[in-house]
Amino acid sequence: MSVPLRQQIAVASYLIRQKIRGVKKYPLVLMLEPLFRCNLACAGCGKIDYPDDILDKRLSLQECLDAVDECDAPMVSIPGGEPLIHKEMPQIVEGIIARKKFVYLCTNALLLRKRIDDYRPSPYLTFSIHLDGNRDRHDNSVCQEGVFDIAIEAIKLALSKGFRVTVNCTLFQGETPEEVAEFLDYVMALGVEGITIAPGFSYERAPRQDVFIKGLDVKNLFRGIFEIGKQRKWKLNHSSLYLDYLAGNQNYNCTPWGNPTRNVFGWQKPCYLLADEGNADSFKELLDSTPWDKYGTVNNPKCANCMAHCGYEATAVEDMLKHPLKALLTHLRGPKTSGEMVAEKGVSASGANKKSAIADIPVRIES
Repeated sequence: MSVPLRQQIAVASYLIRQKIRGVKKYPLVLMLEPLFRCNLACAGCGKIDYPDDILDKRLSLQECLDAVDECDAPMVSIPGGEPLIHKEMPQIVEGIIARKKFVYLCTNALLLRKRIDDYRPSPYLTFSIHLDGNRDRHDNSVCQEGVFDIAIEAIKLALSKGFRVTVNCTLFQGETPEEVAEFLDYVMALGVEGITIAPGFSYERAPRQDVFIKGLDVKNLFRGIFEIGKQRKWKLNHSSLYLDYLAGNQNYNCTPWGNPTRNVFGWQKPCYLLADEGNADSFKELLDSTPWDKYGTVNNPKCANCMAHCGYEATAVEDMLKHPLKALLTHLRGPKTSGEMVAEKGVSASGANKKSAIADIPVRIES
């Protein structure tokens, strides 16, 4: 794992406190989404298809900090939209750091060179740069040429100024293990702290639905990636059990309250990815009033093909706490890349493959 020891200890201590207190539903990462407005229009994005009056809304500095205090998760991921558009973002980040929360500021990097001097390096701040593969793949994904090169230069700049930098990669249709491996090699050579990688979620609002990978294709792709990765030293910012799940070796359902979302509508039910299920006025109301049993890969068709880390990393962490030896062995050996895959929940073993340790703490969970 590439996560600094300070962060590993802080998150592990938080998890132990929840267990000691007997808390059943607790957040691991707050998804703080202060705006939906973006300066890109990506083919697989389901966050920007709103009328202008919604895209022009912003959470205020105070609303953002109140959400951090109310939720009290040890990590805060700030996606969007494009967060660097928000005029109060430097103050929001500063306020989160003052609370000793680890904040991941997610950005497509188009504005990073212009805005980088608004921030100071801190062990609590990481720039999470969005890159969906090598140059052609990424520029095609974001529907604009030249974005990859701008992002790479921004990564180099941020690293030169002493910032923590990670890369957030979403995989779509048409990927091959070899292509993804080449991308991971390239990014690691830049000197980033780590990489978050996951299959794209098929947002209902996304302008294109044919770009998403589903079911068995996801698992076979990740098995191919991890097979190549046995000979590499990639720093993937995920728990080993989540990676093993992506490769079809763990039988998980999601833990949607592990990554609660606060956005311009309120606290979004039930998770970061489903936007039309209602909202709550407080985090407590979110926990108490959301019909959690309605969601998950077995219970809801909207969730059927989801394997995103914002739902399943929290599940993997819970499994790690219950079965530390399994987590340790998986961490040491890496994900299994051959043999029969486990049956999914609600699917017979015979049909499973037909359905289309502090060091194991995940660094963040985001879309």
